[in-house]
Amino acid sequence: MRSRYYRDVNGKPTIKARLYEQLDHKISRLDIDADARKICSRLSFQGHQAYIVGGAVRDLLLGRIPKDFDIATDALPNRVRRLFRNSRIIGKRFRLVHVFFQDGKIHEVATFRSPESGDRHHVYGTLFEDVMRRDFSFNALYYDPEEEIVLDFVGGVEDIRKGVVKSVLPLKVSFVEDPVRMLRAVKYAVITGMIISPAVTRRILKDAPLLATASISRLSEELYKILNSGYAESILRLMERYRIFDYLLPGLSKIHSNEKENQVLRESTYRSLAKLDKIMQNEGGNRAIMIRYLYEGALVASKDLDTEDAHGLLYNDAVRVLKEIIKPLVQPNRDVEEAVKLIFRDRDLPIPKKRPRHPGIWGGASKAGMIVADGTDTRRQKKRRNRKKRRNREANNNG
Repeated sequence: MRSRYYRDVNGKPTIKARLYEQLDHKISRLDIDADARKICSRLSFQGHQAYIVGGAVRDLLLGRIPKDFDIATDALPNRVRRLFRNSRIIGKRFRLVHVFFQDGKIHEVATFRSPESGDRHHVYGTLFEDVMRRDFSFNALYYDPEEEIVLDFVGGVEDIRKGVVKSVLPLKVSFVEDPVRMLRAVKYAVITGMIISPAVTRRILKDAPLLATASISRLSEELYKILNSGYAESILRLMERYRIFDYLLPGLSKIHSNEKENQVLRESTYRSLAKLDKIMQNEGGNRAIMIRYLYEGALVASKDLDTEDAHGLLYNDAVRVLKEIIKPLVQPNRDVEEAVKLIFRDRDLPIPKKRPRHPGIWGGASKAGMIVADGTDTRRQKKRRNRKKRRNREANNNG
């Protein structure tokens, strides 16, 4: 291990980083996706800094296979866009570059950001500033595939070796600035097999109510990441211990607490999540499947699904109840409806047939130009027929 000093805002070389070489970190360049290496190589050749960052470095140090290889650079988005024809800039406030490859593969390239970046303005920064806006130390590591070194400004490598989740930012401001970080701390602890440090634990227990002020869209997105992880059961159990389950899933938590046999219902939910984890780890599944396994127990407890209704009223009522349980999180109607269909099919309950876009019209086409199912003409066809009759009368009169 070596050390390297970087210049601070005053131009003085006072910022120290630990440099872990290949013999120390054991990451092979071949472990990095070939296209991600090409992106870093081209940026480096053009005089820019470019690193594999975040979860990919963490997973490689843990001996896991990363799902994504995100890249951080000092090149501005427009510059990255010019260097890669197979790319496009996305985002309004936070401008990122997506570089596209065959088979639908996408690598995200982000410009170094300053901790001053917020919801309303985007400030680019230096490498060290980008490090200091990361959430946890094991996500603040930067791997240079050209030099095959890991840059560590915050002791992230040692924290991984010790198996401890630590915050990069001061804990007094970290969760206040972004309450969703509490969810991420628990999720990462379960997925990596690490433990949350006592300081972070105390802060989560104190700041848990802040989740009530978090963005609904971000909470919904984080929930799907948890359900898609293959560790949903363990993550949500730990969130219950840390008192943040109530804020992430208030509707489900309320049903658990109100049910007379709440312990039975709670364990039923976790058994369903264990089934979901097996599905996600093997073949994977869509959002409707995730919703089904998370909320099925609560829906059954809230609505008697043993009574059949040939008119589909039971189905429509179940969709309405499930939407209420899910609130305030945002889920597309089609996913909620498909989740209810999955539950109903398992119970051989009636599902109403999908109505055509315009009842009584073949193929759901517009009434303006089609014949309705009972054989009567539409208004446009009547006008066309009347015009034809007038032309015929005029032709006969002229003849």
